[in-house]
Amino acid sequence: MTTLRSFQAEIEHFSHEKQKAAIVQAREAHLVEVAKHHKNKDHTKDKDKDEANKDEEHKEEVEDGERIETLLVDGDDERAKAHLASALLRGHGEIIIALESNNDQITGAAERLRRIADSLKAIVTDLYLESGAACWLVRLQPAGVEEVSEVRVAVVGNVDAGKSTTLGVLTRGGLDDGRGRARLALFRHPHEVETGRTSSVGGEILGFTATGDPIFPTGHAPVDATSAKREKLSWEEICKRAAKVASFIDLAGHERYFKTTLYGLSGCAPDYVMLMVGGNAGLIGMSKEHLGVALALNVPIAVCVTKIDMTPPNILEQTVNMLVKVLKSPGCRRVPVFVETKRQAVDCARNLSKPLTQGGKSDYRLCPIFMVSNVTGHNLPNLRTFLNCLPSSQMDDKYVVDAPLEFHISDVFSVPFVGTVVSGVVTAGVVRANDAVLLGPDSLGHFIPTTVKTIERKRARVDSAEAGQSVAEYVAPNETPPKAVMRFEGMVMVLHHSSTIQPKYTAMLHCGAIRQAVRIVSLDHPSGLIRTGDRSKVVFEFLGHAEYIKEGQLILLREAKTKVLGVVTRVLP
Repeated sequence: MTTLRSFQAEIEHFSHEKQKAAIVQAREAHLVEVAKHHKNKDHTKDKDKDEANKDEEHKEEVEDGERIETLLVDGDDERAKAHLASALLRGHGEIIIALESNNDQITGAAERLRRIADSLKAIVTDLYLESGAACWLVRLQPAGVEEVSEVRVAVVGNVDAGKSTTLGVLTRGGLDDGRGRARLALFRHPHEVETGRTSSVGGEILGFTATGDPIFPTGHAPVDATSAKREKLSWEEICKRAAKVASFIDLAGHERYFKTTLYGLSGCAPDYVMLMVGGNAGLIGMSKEHLGVALALNVPIAVCVTKIDMTPPNILEQTVNMLVKVLKSPGCRRVPVFVETKRQAVDCARNLSKPLTQGGKSDYRLCPIFMVSNVTGHNLPNLRTFLNCLPSSQMDDKYVVDAPLEFHISDVFSVPFVGTVVSGVVTAGVVRANDAVLLGPDSLGHFIPTTVKTIERKRARVDSAEAGQSVAEYVAPNETPPKAVMRFEGMVMVLHHSSTIQPKYTAMLHCGAIRQAVRIVSLDHPSGLIRTGDRSKVVFEFLGHAEYIKEGQLILLREAKTKVLGVVTRVLP
């Protein structure tokens, strides 16, 4: 029987190959388009290729050559400056430098780093300074909201685990009163305020300045949650002051809204998942479901154990023991690390998104655990430091800027006197105001020509947005109309099903921003049906309308407690 781990390795290998092929094809098309504007096509193309090769060689030289830390200790300012400039460019305006040496060398390296950073107009901030060890954050102040780096974090957990309350305390700067007052500003609907339970995909942001300080409504931590709510800053004001933004996707914890939570995890493209576990309740209910989905999607995970101020010590110990046992189990295989100091928070943030590649599968083994209290504020500063140091999502190789534009829509709004507004994530290319684009597919599978009038990022007006950024407007490739299909082939594995799955079986499909019922047309399993643990190639058919789907995309099927994981292997006409 195929194991989930080996199947995930095959999925990642297949998706990686399709992604590489798409990147090569997109870049070749981009070079051809550039060459059309020059008299000598071949010369221009060869020149561009040579420059691209030089860039790759330079990148390898920076990665494989002497480290910046060594150059700072040796006093080679010129080479250190060149390496630092290259690292800032590749890191979208920020880099974390750690050094372990004697105190004299650390002091000298710090002075050189500040001198070099000043020449590059960058700001150096001490993350921690200890005997024999130091760590600095080097960050450029962005010229505008377009250049602000972003980290998308999906917040999941069982109902009443403290998800919205924790976000309210993190982003407002105040503390909770023990009755959930800090969460009120995050709710979108009246019934959420009345019940205290999130039922939709909510959003909140936490901005960080170039020095790494969190941006609160009054510039400092308010003494209570009431003043934090009253003095709430707009997203636009936060982004104008921020050099980095942590975008939280607040998801529902109740089982009734699990399809909404699954859509948020799949369609909002989170870079990290933060699992909230109530210290008084433990890892129960939907917490295990959410953890399983995050593991299936292979997203780095961090855990927050909340309500430690009100939980008896023996109950808290049971919760921690259960959590560690689950994380270390064969199904998870995570390495739990309890974060209690600033250094631990920085080190975990630096290593959380660095996978251990084994057998073709990127395995994010590290799992930081934060024991927090929203009433006393215990460990919240370390949690903010952790979020501040997480690598930006735009550094991911899957987001290609020099490619045809592709925008995955997650929400559609109709604004009075404005028109239709769509929000989502730019997955490829660059979109600018007044660009002609194709929006779709509609119910007939067609794409409609339209124009991008304005673009907003975190509710702030911008002129353009590039791959990896989440914005509010339309978009799809605009040169040749993309093709929407009714059928596609996928390789799937049944994670759980009470009986058997066979042709004509229907379930809800989640694939990126797509959420639609599908029917199994055929499968190639020798027995003609599949059950828990089986894998097979399956032909799916959408029951509603055609969708734009690509080879290599991850798919999740859910119907009651049935769960199926897979990847799109072929798009059928």
